[in-house]
Amino acid sequence: MEMMETTPAPELPAEEEMALIRDITVAAEAHSKEGDTFFLITNRWWQSWIDYVIQDLASATSNGSHHHDYGSNVLRRPGAIDNTDLIDESASEVSNMEIELHDTLVEGRDYILLPQQVWEKLHGWYGGGPTLPRKAINTGLSQTDLAIEVYPLRLQLLLAPKGEQAVIRISKKDTVGELHKKACEVFDLIPDEVCIWDYYGQTRHSLMDNLEKTLDDANIQMDQDILVEVTTDANDSLDGGCMSSIQENEYFERESTSLIADASKSGLSNENFASNNYTSRSYSSNLTQSQYLRSSNGHLDNMHGSSGIITRGSPLGLTGLLNLGNTCFMNSAIQCLVHTPEFARYFCEDYHREINWKNPFGMVGELALAFGELLRKLWAPGRTPVSPRPFKTKLSRFAPQFSGYNQHDSQELLAFLLDGLHEDLNRVKHRPYIKSEDADGRSDDEVADEYWANHIARNDSIIVDVCQGQYKSTLVCPACGKVSVTFDPFMYLSLPLQFTSTRSITVMVFTFDGSNPPTPYTVSVPKQGRCRDLIQALGNACSLRNGERLLIAEIRNHRIHHLFEDPVLQLSTINDDDRLAVYRLPKLEKRPNYIQFVHRHDDLDHGSNNSSSTSWKPYGVPLLAQVSRNETVTGFHIHEMVRKMLVPMQRNQESQHSVQSSVSTRTQTYHTDSSKIQLQLIDDSNTVIEQSNDTIRVPQSSLAAVVFVNWSNTDLKKVNIHHLENLPEVFKYAPPAKRTRGEPLSLYACLDAFLREEPLVPEDMWLVFFFL
Repeated sequence: MEMMETTPAPELPAEEEMALIRDITVAAEAHSKEGDTFFLITNRWWQSWIDYVIQDLASATSNGSHHHDYGSNVLRRPGAIDNTDLIDESASEVSNMEIELHDTLVEGRDYILLPQQVWEKLHGWYGGGPTLPRKAINTGLSQTDLAIEVYPLRLQLLLAPKGEQAVIRISKKDTVGELHKKACEVFDLIPDEVCIWDYYGQTRHSLMDNLEKTLDDANIQMDQDILVEVTTDANDSLDGGCMSSIQENEYFERESTSLIADASKSGLSNENFASNNYTSRSYSSNLTQSQYLRSSNGHLDNMHGSSGIITRGSPLGLTGLLNLGNTCFMNSAIQCLVHTPEFARYFCEDYHREINWKNPFGMVGELALAFGELLRKLWAPGRTPVSPRPFKTKLSRFAPQFSGYNQHDSQELLAFLLDGLHEDLNRVKHRPYIKSEDADGRSDDEVADEYWANHIARNDSIIVDVCQGQYKSTLVCPACGKVSVTFDPFMYLSLPLQFTSTRSITVMVFTFDGSNPPTPYTVSVPKQGRCRDLIQALGNACSLRNGERLLIAEIRNHRIHHLFEDPVLQLSTINDDDRLAVYRLPKLEKRPNYIQFVHRHDDLDHGSNNSSSTSWKPYGVPLLAQVSRNETVTGFHIHEMVRKMLVPMQRNQESQHSVQSSVSTRTQTYHTDSSKIQLQLIDDSNTVIEQSNDTIRVPQSSLAAVVFVNWSNTDLKKVNIHHLENLPEVFKYAPPAKRTRGEPLSLYACLDAFLREEPLVPEDMWLVFFFL
């Protein structure tokens, strides 16, 4: 896929760029509304821009007590915006739709959403692309509840009776009428002769004849099927022809049928739920079911240690949930909550009296009602599996990241669900402002009770009763010894595991002086570590000498794609399938210019050295050299750089001891053999670099200037190509080998790791800027 390129505007000072973007962002967010356009930008580029614009401010606030090498501490201006990380090229090539994104992108980790004015400004400065616009939609709760529809609905249209298929993208806020129109356009049909069906699970569920209803309200899900039916009989009408062909689905009919009881027996009236589209019929049915849970043959208090609640000889609570695609992550979390005794008892009783209908942080009670209804179905008599589709539809409405039927993290789902249920069921109607007091020598018990009372004054629900607690945090200033103690509420703890708190990273290390051949290294670093941790681990592994430094580069398409020059950059930005080259370079006092030597070989199998008839094809890993900004560079100098770095890759070399002791001798020999290798500088005139004393002007670049190393087939046979071709992935998954059982990992060991003291370093003092 080709990336759209634009001519960047003249450069502005970094602080001016930062101020402009900040002001534009604040103004755009203050006036955002439904229908506004936002743009995706890769988080990797965004973070590099953030680091670039704040480095001067960060330097100004530093106390200067820590010295860093100039070359690794001063960040270059980012290159063109490159959103190709976000694009699924294989899906885009086979699809007749627009550019397709990877299905597993996460906002904040993979991409950032920018208002249109911000994108236009950054795109004007830096160019690049592709452009990925998305619309803001209203979630339906209020005019201010906006969400960016990063993934519009992807629907599979099935044409009956011809059997043709097509895939379309359409917003969940578009109407059934717009879907009907789009289906007719795709298959070139006459609208009056077409009706469409909700064909979820390859079964006709309902005729979609309300053209004003939105697809969201119609419960249409990501990646589901839509049946497009053409009436062939001239006498058929939309009602007659389509309705007469309904095929009843036995399960669907069962799902929509429940135990019906007289509304008067439940004590509920229609007016209690009319404003929320919940009728007394569904609640009377569910409350009837809940009476089984309170029967004399089984009580919720006795749930532990039993196989279920026995009613009429059949255990309750053994009902399963149907998978809607890959939604086992959701079903497992739901079953855990449903079979928590306190929750089962609470939602089977009159919980609706505690719903906080006006909580601005909640979901107007809709999430609590949907979960309560699902829980009652799972505790109803019988073992017919329950489809959680209505609950999932409601969940996706408030958490679009869980739309569709792809796999997600179960804990993320559980965290959102517990937070949402808490806000919907918060007994506190008006949250008071309470200022926490310092400990001032008081006992931990007294301070803890005070903090918890303050928390309960603002947050009081069944979720708090069952799932929340608090832990003590102590911060000690190493300079003055001041101790700050706080107690923070928590709902869940993310505990580190000994074997999952680190990750393995494999890289290939290249030397600038040809003293060693390219060598792969695999090191272990903290998962939440930073680039400085990787550099330190690699330095120890390769015995880095004084006066040397390591520069990490990501390689794509045989070129340097990104330089990891920021020592505090999170290692989480490095993906397992990335390929990294690490260059061992001498330290320089001033910021250098980089030159990457990109290898190309003759793509024609004729061995000709005539460049006019040669088709050059890039291959391998580029080599990297650095030159001081004020250094005069000649053609001889650049050729010498290449020769030195290629010394350890020659065929029929002597022993490694000989390599290190006679580099200069063999460099001269190699100079004679490789005199026909052509070096071509990529600049305005694509200069061919001759072996002369002519001065070569190295062009400025945000990454590294490019020099092509053009190899003839004859010269290429003189080097070991595998040194340049086999660049490993950062991490290649392989099934673990069989191993003997080690010591078990206890929960207490994980808690100890969570509670371990962590010293803070100067780079951990974050400067907070409100861009988005």
